[in-house]
Amino acid sequence: MTAPLILGIETSCDETSAALLRGEAEILGHSILSQDVHAIYGGVVPELAAREHLSALDDVVRAALEPSRSSLADVDAVAVTAGPGLIGALLVGVCWAKAAAFAVDRPLVAVHHMEAHLFSPSLEDLEATPPFVALLVSGGHTLLLHAEAWGRYRLLGETRDDAAGEAFDKAARVLDLPYPGGPSVEKAAREGDATRHRFPRPMLKSRQDPSDPSYFDFSFSGLKTALAARVEELRAAERLEEERAHVAAGFQEAVVDTLVSKTLRAVEATGCSRVLLGGGVSANRALKWEMESRLGVDGRLFTASPRLSMDNAAMIARAASFRLSRGEIADPELNADATLPFPGLERRAV
Repeated sequence: MTAPLILGIETSCDETSAALLRGEAEILGHSILSQDVHAIYGGVVPELAAREHLSALDDVVRAALEPSRSSLADVDAVAVTAGPGLIGALLVGVCWAKAAAFAVDRPLVAVHHMEAHLFSPSLEDLEATPPFVALLVSGGHTLLLHAEAWGRYRLLGETRDDAAGEAFDKAARVLDLPYPGGPSVEKAAREGDATRHRFPRPMLKSRQDPSDPSYFDFSFSGLKTALAARVEELRAAERLEEERAHVAAGFQEAVVDTLVSKTLRAVEATGCSRVLLGGGVSANRALKWEMESRLGVDGRLFTASPRLSMDNAAMIARAASFRLSRGEIADPELNADATLPFPGLERRAV
């Protein structure tokens, strides 16, 4: 039996993307359009994001279909991010996908955006399958999971305030670095000395144990406040320009150390030394290097390439392939949900 041909659609934030996927890993076409309209505002403007998706989606889908000379009538299913994300942006993708599925009489598959990030590494490495400990880090989410099998996940920790990606964006604004913040801070940090400005490691204390509610959780609001205070001190002393790279390096080191340390706690608690990084922040080279280094030779790290780490439709189609194999078809009345619950996720003791 021929593997299904799935058209994936992603419009949850500020990337408009479409992909054509055969089976679990054969990407026949993939198009990602990153919106640059938000740069002058230093962050994503939801209404502008939705308008950009609306104007670009037809062309983005056409670009994804063109390499294989496929048409909409050739696909076996249409998949779309149903949530979480910006509600206006999500609605553009959901409405387009519903109309397309109806027009060619194909099943519609609803995908959870963060679950899709779990599948991204498997598009390039067939061994990137459960069981693994997963750290999902993006602009809106920071989640620490134990994936026992596809569709069966244990939530170990999550952010109590800012997500890691959001913290990077705010740090960039404070440091007068361009949007998007993550790549800008990382670039500046390469030229800096992290030891010149040491920042706190939020919710990371040596005397904690798994019974502590904060043992696996994250918090970046205090770190952001500490950064803002340091920058104000430097600005007042007219030293910010000369110290900017060093401050960026110190901030990045604090975020990376916190993320890696919490993940290694999960590795120890679960006994699973296979770790998967997903989400836009997983493209950060310092994070990947530190995670791999501290995992050691007995561990295994799975990450996607930078293109598949960002929001993209190939991961949506891959997650849909799994959901479709279980017979999970969306109702024609499917609606976008900005707070869509993570499917198969349970919070329970390690």
